[in-house]
Amino acid sequence: MASSTDAAQLPSAAVRQSNFEQAVAYSLHLWPALTLAVQNNWGGPDSADKRDWFAGAVVDLFLEFSDSPQTRTAEDPDIEDVETVLLQVMIDEFEVNVDDDSAMEVAGHIVRARAECSVGQFDEVNKLSQRFQNSKGKKVDQLFKKAEDADQDTDWESDDDDDEDNDVDMGDAPPQPSEPKEKPAVEVDEDGFTKVTHKKK
Repeated sequence: MASSTDAAQLPSAAVRQSNFEQAVAYSLHLWPALTLAVQNNWGGPDSADKRDWFAGAVVDLFLEFSDSPQTRTAEDPDIEDVETVLLQVMIDEFEVNVDDDSAMEVAGHIVRARAECSVGQFDEVNKLSQRFQNSKGKKVDQLFKKAEDADQDTDWESDDDDDEDNDVDMGDAPPQPSEPKEKPAVEVDEDGFTKVTHKKK
């Protein structure tokens, strides 16, 4: 009797699946490494579409929910499996080697959301949704770039100590459309090359 009552109270498989898919999408949109890769088109001009595909690929790692109570099955990937997929897709599709623990954190959110959705609870989904709403308008890329530059500068400084200013500029190699300030007018020569000028204050 108790099992039929539990099944009656359990949200439908479609509701649970939809919430899980949202949790995956939120998790990937909140991942600073992926956000930076998308903003800078490291996956090509369709980087945003690749992120959407990425979310679908992660969802497909798990079996779809059915209209009966489910717990984690042997076929479901664990946190380490999900982390491995996240890291591999970042390398294959965005050419980014994520060497911090952020992929494990994202995988943890996804696996927790999966476990909760399987029993009709959506706390993790709601937390991710709230974090996503709160993060809108914040520039994740600036903090991420600074940390990345700090690591890379140590390697470059030993090679070109006398050309330190250029090393900093190289960290910003992907052009940022939102940074027209302090840039001189672009000069293009007859061969179509852009002339680079250095302006010191």
